[in-house]
Amino acid sequence: MRKITLTDKHQELLFQIPLFRDLPLNIKHSLLDRLDISLYSVDKKDIIATQGTLCKKLYVLLEGKLRVDIIDGLGNEVMIEYIVAARAFATPHLFSSDGVLPATFTAMEDSILLTASKESMFKLISEEPKILHNFLCITGNCNVCTVSRLKTLSRKTVRERFVVYLLEHKKKNSSTVNIIHNQATLAEYLNVTRPALSKEINKMIKEGIIDMDGKTVQILNEAILERYV
Repeated sequence: MRKITLTDKHQELLFQIPLFRDLPLNIKHSLLDRLDISLYSVDKKDIIATQGTLCKKLYVLLEGKLRVDIIDGLGNEVMIEYIVAARAFATPHLFSSDGVLPATFTAMEDSILLTASKESMFKLISEEPKILHNFLCITGNCNVCTVSRLKTLSRKTVRERFVVYLLEHKKKNSSTVNIIHNQATLAEYLNVTRPALSKEINKMIKEGIIDMDGKTVQILNEAILERYV
């Protein structure tokens, strides 16, 4: 990573993330002066932060894409999610009791990263109720995402994990699921092998439970799916 200069484009991207969205103009105009900010150009495959290290700054991905992995208790690497700009990440851990990052964040492509010191961020949210409100909302949403992820990984079989994924991503009153991953990354997300996932999907299609065209899954028998969860 190498330091670069903040531009007007970067500022626009910063104000698009939920933490700083819809702020009054007076706060926007003063925000950059009140935060201890650094901006970095990140090369593909660069590791931005490592699991187990202290979270001492706010991280905001302004451009690019990151992969998030954890090492579980058995020493296995588990892919948790992809982070796509513009988005803050690891936010709940900035003021957690231990302050330790739970995962490793790696650039999947050339990216732009903005950081702000923990001290300046604490001062800002202490003085601005709107930003404090946004921060608490983001923290709550992150906890919901964590619970959702654990629901998938806690399942033992490939079919159960895929079914939980489908039901988690299915919109209300719809039988269609648009999968955001290709089959290789979906296998990583479910922490299963690609051949095992492909085999299970083909079985479910033959059993008339689902139909699949590219990344679109049509649920044909939701009652059977719900038996697995």
